[in-house]
Amino acid sequence: MDYQELQRIKNKYDIIGNDPLLDRAIETALAVAPTDLTVLVSGESGVGKENIPKIIHQNSRRRNGKYFAVNCGAIPEGTIESELFGHEKGAYTGAIEARKGYFEEADGGTLFLDEIGELPLPYQAKLLRVLQSGEYTRVGSSKVSKTDVRVVAASNVDLAYAVSQGKFREDLYYRLNAVQINMPALRDRGDDIHLLFRKFCADFSEKYGMPRITLSPEAVKLLQSYRWPGNIRQLKNIAETISALESYDAKGSKKEINATTLSMYLPKDGPSMLPVRLERQGGSMSDSDKQEIFKALYGLNAEVARLRSIVESMQGEAQPEAPHHSAELPQTPDNQEDIDIQDNIEPEEDLTLTAASEDLIRKALEKHGGNRKKAAEELGISERTLYRKLPPEYRTQRTK
Repeated sequence: MDYQELQRIKNKYDIIGNDPLLDRAIETALAVAPTDLTVLVSGESGVGKENIPKIIHQNSRRRNGKYFAVNCGAIPEGTIESELFGHEKGAYTGAIEARKGYFEEADGGTLFLDEIGELPLPYQAKLLRVLQSGEYTRVGSSKVSKTDVRVVAASNVDLAYAVSQGKFREDLYYRLNAVQINMPALRDRGDDIHLLFRKFCADFSEKYGMPRITLSPEAVKLLQSYRWPGNIRQLKNIAETISALESYDAKGSKKEINATTLSMYLPKDGPSMLPVRLERQGGSMSDSDKQEIFKALYGLNAEVARLRSIVESMQGEAQPEAPHHSAELPQTPDNQEDIDIQDNIEPEEDLTLTAASEDLIRKALEKHGGNRKKAAEELGISERTLYRKLPPEYRTQRTK
């Protein structure tokens, strides 16, 4: 394909850039457009995959037919079959009239199935059937209908890996992957990054009548070295944000932004500081999480006991000596397990922490006349833990 024809296609679909990988994707789309081959468009989110099916449709023999773009990840699972294949009146609660699905509506045209990897497994078999034979059945009907639809699918996940994990049908993957077109990530497009930035700033300036933002040479290098995880969508948002916030005090028709100012608008790599919801995996906590919880509980109990001791000593309350009772340590039933903090946590205690722990136990034992059971209850720990942490002078005494 000659350069002028390629540029005409880019201008028509508002595609900015001269990267060879981008040109290759467009040329492949134009080459397969006259056929009815199924096309799979791959690439990260935000790279502009939606332009490829438009190019294919409008340069095919189906250009006069209908074109529909369907986001498979945005359809509620309970209505996917109805959305794709339609339903009959009364097929389910709320189906007050018959409705055509996308495959019926797009008969003779092109159907773009975006985020195909999000399609649940039960519906992948139905999709495979219509791709192979053109046959489908409306929900609530036993009549087999036919359709003639060219399908272009897109995914931002690795479908081959999804197949290996049992999340995507292998036969459907190979049926969709007759021709694969890969859209390059923005970070791999070199000088196109600055071209797109200038385009977005120019559009914003024209739309709102604001001075145009330009970049210093150092800022251009910074722009091109950033990894752009959100690709073109992220670049456009940042270009518009900078245009809005930096042009308000500009004197003249342009304002140049240096690298220092630009860096303020580029998100830093690393974990977000915002709180996130943690999902429990497999219905159980990891051993490390349990240990952290046990450690926190033990520290809290020790602190409460220490504060209680301080308050009682300040109040000067005389504690009556509790009667001495000889008792064996209670046996734990087979169906119960005494949570022994010491068994679950192996902190590296220093001498100060050990001394403080023994001091708390010593005070509790003195308060309860040497009764270990009551002392353990006072400290909020088990008798076994208390026994392991006894001060030296109590270890040879008889159990109370």
